[in-house]
Amino acid sequence: MHIFDDYLKPIREAIAADPKSKRFHENLSFSGESINKGFDFKSFNQQVPEKRLLPNLADFARELGLSPNFEQRLGLHPDFAHLKHSETLEDHYIVSMFVDIKGSTNLFKKYTPRTVWIITNTIQRAAIHTCLIFGGYVHRLQGDGLFVYFGSKNMSAELAVKRALQFSSVFTYFVKEDLKNLFYEQGIENILTRIGVDLGYDRDVVWGMAGIGEISEVTTCSLHTSLASKMQGKAVSNGIVVGEYIKKESPLLNEFYSTVSARTGSESDRYIFRNPEESFYYTQYDFDWLKFLKRQDFIATDLNGVLQLKNKAVVIPNRNIANLAPIAAASKPYYNF
Repeated sequence: MHIFDDYLKPIREAIAADPKSKRFHENLSFSGESINKGFDFKSFNQQVPEKRLLPNLADFARELGLSPNFEQRLGLHPDFAHLKHSETLEDHYIVSMFVDIKGSTNLFKKYTPRTVWIITNTIQRAAIHTCLIFGGYVHRLQGDGLFVYFGSKNMSAELAVKRALQFSSVFTYFVKEDLKNLFYEQGIENILTRIGVDLGYDRDVVWGMAGIGEISEVTTCSLHTSLASKMQGKAVSNGIVVGEYIKKESPLLNEFYSTVSARTGSESDRYIFRNPEESFYYTQYDFDWLKFLKRQDFIATDLNGVLQLKNKAVVIPNRNIANLAPIAAASKPYYNF
């Protein structure tokens, strides 16, 4: 889709500048050399700014009519920040998501730690920036991955589910296609993502402060937060597994869901959680994110089957036929009013 091309550039340059890279020795004048040899955090921030989307992703956000909130703080969802240093607990729904990046340790076989740092942090910032576009709240960094919430007191659970599925689908496409192609050029395989998503309703989720003093965060205690983590472990490479309540809140998307047991052939994989005493059996589903992504109104498919960003028509303010007069005057046959 090319929306992440700008995030691939610093990765390519860092790889080319790595002392272990053949390309580095073949072309010492390569512009990326300074990224690695003279690397510091400031130069990285210039390449991938903390609080600014890179151009192609910024265009994507504008096409969607969405904008990221860069003022978030880890462990402090803005709707529940008042619970910090409080003895109060609140019940409120939330969509929990674990985004795990697999295979990054293999990068240390080919590159120096500084190059690996650039690669993994660029990927992570691409994930954070995309998550923020879709209204997600990054609660915690999990190694190379993320633990993310979708939803707020001013957003319906249905919309939160939609935004979570959109983000996870777009980011999975980035890892499966764009990153895969980049690393394949370098002889690196098996860099992939696995994502688990689940929804807990008001009755299922308790918000409160966990920890002590400043060694604390405002977080959730919920079966469904825990299940999201377990579900990502059940996903295939570059796959997404969701819980039964996610499916319930998106009935128009039923064609995109299939039970995990249908994939594995084992009926024991149908349920991610069982509580026979309460007759509670919670189903997990594979989510066909690629099929879902192709149906989004911001996506088009070219003749080669490659996904492209669909540009929306630009509405020009004050469009009035009288404004065409100076232009139309030069084409008398078409100027008749």
